[in-house]
Amino acid sequence: MLLEVKDVSKSFGGIRAVRSVTLGIEQGSISSIIGPNGAGKTTLFNLLTGIYKADTGSIVFNGRSMIGLRPDQVNAAGMARTFQSIRLFPTMTVLENVMVGAHSRLRVSILQTLSRAPSFNRQEKRLTEKATQLLHFAGLAGKGDEVARNLPYGDQRRVEVARALASDPKLILLDEPTAGMNPHESADAMALFRRVRDELGITVVLIEHDMKVVMGISEHISVLDYGEKIADGTPSEIRANPRVIEAYLGRGAASGIDPNNPNAAKAEAAK
Repeated sequence: MLLEVKDVSKSFGGIRAVRSVTLGIEQGSISSIIGPNGAGKTTLFNLLTGIYKADTGSIVFNGRSMIGLRPDQVNAAGMARTFQSIRLFPTMTVLENVMVGAHSRLRVSILQTLSRAPSFNRQEKRLTEKATQLLHFAGLAGKGDEVARNLPYGDQRRVEVARALASDPKLILLDEPTAGMNPHESADAMALFRRVRDELGITVVLIEHDMKVVMGISEHISVLDYGEKIADGTPSEIRANPRVIEAYLGRGAASGIDPNNPNAAKAEAAK
């Protein structure tokens, strides 16, 4: 397991946003975390990446505890992410946005940066070349000099992925990466995520509401509801799980489904 989460909980006042969640992410896999709105998915990502500190439980990534680390330290350890809402630097160029993602890998002091020391110039050159290569990988070749806010929505999402890749992660967490995309853009995004795993060897975890994307790309799926993990398994197992159907469609829709008849459950979940 590249990432092991055990009995992690987080409360905000009297609200338990994440309830004793345990899950594992295998190295080299593409996994999804799904659930209705308010299920605790983004809160879980925030716990994994150091934005929130877990009240209880453990988070071990690549053999190292992440509990108590700042977001920049988690990133330096090899875990990168994108956000549910696009968080680019809108007035900076596309190339500059991607270069920002490599900040944790730079080895220069403030003095070297301000004085434009030779060591800074060498790293700046390598970083520019790397960012240009990542833009090409993400399907944004030739757009490096454009201002980020001027790009179409789908391309802005690609910039976010390229920026996350700039930190040389072992694991990339994508929070609703196809939200707002049309079917063609979603298909292109799925192809990009597969290439991230297959060509770069980076493990991928998605939070996603588009079930066509989830079922089309995931090898393993974990389901949250009211902050609790209610199911995990392969896409076919998740489709046929009555608790998952109930969480998405309501108890009334799930009632009458024979748990021993996966075809009936599958048909109901696909409606």
